[in-house]
Amino acid sequence: MSLVLYERRGSAALITINRPDRRNALSRALLAALAEAFTQAEQDVTIRSVILTGAGAAFCAGMDLDELRGTLGDQADMVWDDAAKLAALYEQIYSLPKPTIAAVNGAAVAGGAGLVTVCDLAFASGDAKFGYPEVRRGLVAAMVMPHLLRHVGERTARWLLLTGELIGADEAARAGLINAVVPKESLLDAAMAWSSSLAEGGPKALAATKELLRRCSRQVLSVEELAKASAAPRLTEECRGGLTAFFEKKPVPWSFPSSS
Repeated sequence: MSLVLYERRGSAALITINRPDRRNALSRALLAALAEAFTQAEQDVTIRSVILTGAGAAFCAGMDLDELRGTLGDQADMVWDDAAKLAALYEQIYSLPKPTIAAVNGAAVAGGAGLVTVCDLAFASGDAKFGYPEVRRGLVAAMVMPHLLRHVGERTARWLLLTGELIGADEAARAGLINAVVPKESLLDAAMAWSSSLAEGGPKALAATKELLRRCSRQVLSVEELAKASAAPRLTEECRGGLTAFFEKKPVPWSFPSSS
């Protein structure tokens, strides 16, 4: 089974994350397949925009924690490499010279929410959820910070990143994380309608506009620095304890006993 489906719809490339049995979690193979699909869309001169969505009930549940768990401890080189590849994918999508649309069909959390933030436009079905629960596992959502801040501002970003709370589609729209909420059955139709509207713009003008927007919102930390900040916590005992608690469905080691 292909981890990523690539389909041409009119002038748009529809890229579907196709790992529904794992809620489209981002494995190493899936990251590579996504990078290849976006490269294909960029190099095809007949493609004017890209739509990203997920197969099944979720958009993307973030990094594959099973795979991540296997790198904890003495697998430092692999941890750094994993972070670098996710950072590179985010940067590839964000800087793509063609407009990108996230059609969020369900939960988009952690790295999955990050994918939404690096797309130019975003629609979501009413049952979609968004959030960054990394801190609850002893992880840091470093790579998504500049993109999230651009959309929702610092107060909301602090709330989402520090608490790990999930929010619904309507709240995400009010916060500016997505553009609109549409019925689930109309999600791709809405994305296609915006794709058709985008195709009315000149390809070079759209690419120049995207590049200027990128330069106007230049982030303080480099992509490499953010990748390192994301990777470093994965090598700590705190992260090991957080992930162990997650898989064993136990309280995290730093939690306080509930008061009676």
